[in-house]
Amino acid sequence: MAKLKHIRHDYLRYANVWEDAAVLVEGLQPRPGERHLSIASGGDNAFMMLTTDPSLVVAVDVNLPQLHLCRLKQAAIKAFDRTQYLEFVGFRACSNRRELFEVLAHQLPPDTLEFWRDQLDLLDRGLIQSGKFERYFRIFAHWILPFIHTKRDVRDLLAAKSETAQAAYYHQHWNTWRWRLLFKLFFSKTVMGWAGRDPAFFDEVKVDVGPHIFQKAENCLSSLRAQNNHILTFNLSGHFGETLPDYVQPQHYDRIKANIEHLHFHHGLAESAMAEWGKFDCFNLSNIFEYMDAPTFKAVAEQMMSGANPGARFAYWNLMVPRNMADLYPTTVSYRPELSSELEQKDRGFFYNKFIVNTYTP
Repeated sequence: MAKLKHIRHDYLRYANVWEDAAVLVEGLQPRPGERHLSIASGGDNAFMMLTTDPSLVVAVDVNLPQLHLCRLKQAAIKAFDRTQYLEFVGFRACSNRRELFEVLAHQLPPDTLEFWRDQLDLLDRGLIQSGKFERYFRIFAHWILPFIHTKRDVRDLLAAKSETAQAAYYHQHWNTWRWRLLFKLFFSKTVMGWAGRDPAFFDEVKVDVGPHIFQKAENCLSSLRAQNNHILTFNLSGHFGETLPDYVQPQHYDRIKANIEHLHFHHGLAESAMAEWGKFDCFNLSNIFEYMDAPTFKAVAEQMMSGANPGARFAYWNLMVPRNMADLYPTTVSYRPELSSELEQKDRGFFYNKFIVNTYTP
């Protein structure tokens, strides 16, 4: 894609994946022994795909630092038990991250090792805090939100309560004029393009970004999805606390560790990964179509189908740009509206507009 040439790929954009891995896995409905292609990003969703006992997961990214991050996380999962992993990557306090890194050094490719030796300050801080997007969320949690709500207000918002009580708390206590004003300003196209995402990512966006994201946030904050939500906890506090991403949950970590050798990486576009690795059964495409104009979206969708086995499933998100492969190729790609809608209602990634599940039936 020509647009990618104008986007910097020399730094960590995401240290975590800000999409709901549970929704992704339920949407793809993977079967043991299948072959998966996943956008790498922070690696979390690629790791979760290992819980389904695949024969292969290929995590692909055009941003090489993202792959350096994923390789380091993979090496840490191989070497450490869950407690050590939580400490090393930053979910828990740790005083010897550099020593733990040296334990992993021999497992890392030379370029990945060199990258992290030049980024030891990121290790000290904790890998999960090291991305540009994480810094963006921390600015909001530490510098904007205190002008609106106290830490106690945040705890009360996220605390367990009935759905009726959740909606009442949001509308009666949380949704103040300061919240509406500063939220829409901070999550505007201008501020997000400067401090969070690359401005080029908004080229296809036709909606007013701040009010759009505000409405999505309101839907989540006034519902039970606000509770036990690791994404929202980080957004509002700048850390995960006790609410951890799915891949490091006790019921998943050891299974991922057992399958970790099935995870491989590819630097480049998803289409080029298929040329190297062959055809796949499950595709986690994140929200890559969001950044494409209509002709590019059609061309990439066609390439995806050429690398798909019959019956393959595609899962991806629409943030602010509507994209559905079934609209382009209705005779070979089916849309599963009931499943997609059901999963949208569960999605903890509150800022997304749509979750799409397609099936390839040539």
